[in-house]
Amino acid sequence: MSSGDLSKLKKLNIASKVVAAGRPSKKPDGELNPPIALNSTYHAGGEIGYGRYGNETWSALEEAISLLEEAQHSILFSSGLAAIAAVFEILPEGAALTSPHDGYQGTMELLRQHHKSGRLNVNFLDFTKTDEVIAALNKTQMLYLESPTNPALEVIDLPKIIAAAKKAGCGVVVDNTFATSINQKPLTFGADIVMHSVTKYIAGHSDVLLGSLSTNDSALHRRLLDRRRYGGAIAGPVEAWIALRGVRTFVLRMERAQANAMELAKRLSKHPKVSRVRYPGLPTDPFHNLAKSFMKGFGAVISFEVNGTKEKIDKVCEASELITYSTSLGGVESLWERRRRWATESHSIPENLIRFSVGIEDVDDLWADIEQALKQVN
Repeated sequence: MSSGDLSKLKKLNIASKVVAAGRPSKKPDGELNPPIALNSTYHAGGEIGYGRYGNETWSALEEAISLLEEAQHSILFSSGLAAIAAVFEILPEGAALTSPHDGYQGTMELLRQHHKSGRLNVNFLDFTKTDEVIAALNKTQMLYLESPTNPALEVIDLPKIIAAAKKAGCGVVVDNTFATSINQKPLTFGADIVMHSVTKYIAGHSDVLLGSLSTNDSALHRRLLDRRRYGGAIAGPVEAWIALRGVRTFVLRMERAQANAMELAKRLSKHPKVSRVRYPGLPTDPFHNLAKSFMKGFGAVISFEVNGTKEKIDKVCEASELITYSTSLGGVESLWERRRRWATESHSIPENLIRFSVGIEDVDDLWADIEQALKQVN
């Protein structure tokens, strides 16, 4: 099935969409995969015009992301943070924006800078207190959400908050990187924009930096497209092609990583050196019932707190052999780190919290590595 059959592609299940999306139209001896379009200059008279305005390889990946998110439009950016920055740039000077009090530290730092400069008036709230968030809607122009949050893994009641925001005439943007489109589709709840760090689960192999924005609003799409066009945060065509190849195994990777995460969360919750496990898939997690009410799965990130000093916990991360001590997430390989090692991480995150991006390795090998690393804590 080719990209010319979009109406048919939309009817497929997601496991088939990831394989079929972004393909060239079928013709005798035609390519199965889109080419890498290494062009900055185009003959006049067409739709692209110039290399900063469009690229055939971008378009193939954008089509795939749109199919996954059930969006009319998607725009590729040079990184996830570039995509986030473009969202904030479409707001007028002094606009009121409401955001969770903790989340991805890059977003939080950018919002703090905008608030300090007066560019935006940012209200940081605890989004797990749904009624308080809804009560604040009459004072804001945009809600910027992520759920589950990074790295606290708090689940926000997206359907309820988004419905209330739309009723109040408030724009809604959701960072869907952690949950992925496999587990939730915020546009179907009424969100205006969905953001992805494509670097993470969509590409899936820790070898590209990319971001995306998806929307069903054509006017909003044009405004965001202008931010890429005139802001210059364009993606490389090679990176776009690599990410599209990663899309083909997206569902398989997530199925394995989520199964591993569930099993490891259960084992960690019984370990004597672990004081708390944060994973919404656990029935004992405070967000389990809420997550189960609208998510199809619980993701592949676990956050857990270890009894010990931050120095000891850094040694735990350094001692791993199979698990890589590194920042980032969403690749086939397992990664972990103590998040408060970053100066910009929210101080509401405990010093002893390890964020663990679970990969697709053998679950027993991962557990053996965790057990030997935890021996660093006396």
